[in-house]
Amino acid sequence: MSGLQQFRYSATTHVGKVRKVNEDSILSMPDHAVWVVSDGMGGHEAGDYASRAVVDAIAMIEPDLEPREMIRALRAAILRAHEVIADEAAERGGGTIGATVVTLVLTNGHFASFWAGDSRLYRLRDSQIEMLTTDHSVVAELVVAGQMTWDEAEMHPQSNAITRAVGVGQDLELEKIRGDTMPGDRFLLCSDGLTKYATFEVLRRALVGVGIETVVDKLLQIALDGGGGDNISIIVVDVI
Repeated sequence: MSGLQQFRYSATTHVGKVRKVNEDSILSMPDHAVWVVSDGMGGHEAGDYASRAVVDAIAMIEPDLEPREMIRALRAAILRAHEVIADEAAERGGGTIGATVVTLVLTNGHFASFWAGDSRLYRLRDSQIEMLTTDHSVVAELVVAGQMTWDEAEMHPQSNAITRAVGVGQDLELEKIRGDTMPGDRFLLCSDGLTKYATFEVLRRALVGVGIETVVDKLLQIALDGGGGDNISIIVVDVI
């Protein structure tokens, strides 16, 4: 499938300056034209178990599927991870274990994304940045209601309270977006360890005119300079 869509990408994940364990997991599958960021929750060991379960399930998808089949397989993999994490939580005594997920699939001239939680997908096009996902969080509901902006939401005391996650609850409702791609589009997938330190304008400036080889390092440094209070995961994909 990747032969239909030309792209370049760069990815990194970092424990940050405060946490002892990196509970984020990332996955780059260029042969599938699939990228994933997952941010685990549930404390030491449980959070990193959950995020790994998400990326491990997606990593099992066969390559060379038709675009529609690839998108179906991606959704099915995340739902399988939901069951695996829920079973593990029950075995550990019933505490909450879960993970956000945000994905990007590129097909010929199009993209698709599934997500749950507050990890995000952005697109930079013609030097303008757009957030393609909408956080599943307490503060996101306030943004949607027009009571604050996304940038203001990052400062809210409940900014970390998510309302949807893989592995949490009976059924997982994945949200999906799809659209077109154009040469020159730049996609950013990231965990909230970046966005809590970077406004839309900071992200836009960091993404414009910076080569794919150095852009993730630049974004990572923004989060570390801001305090690095959480794990930080970043994937940038350029359509060429």
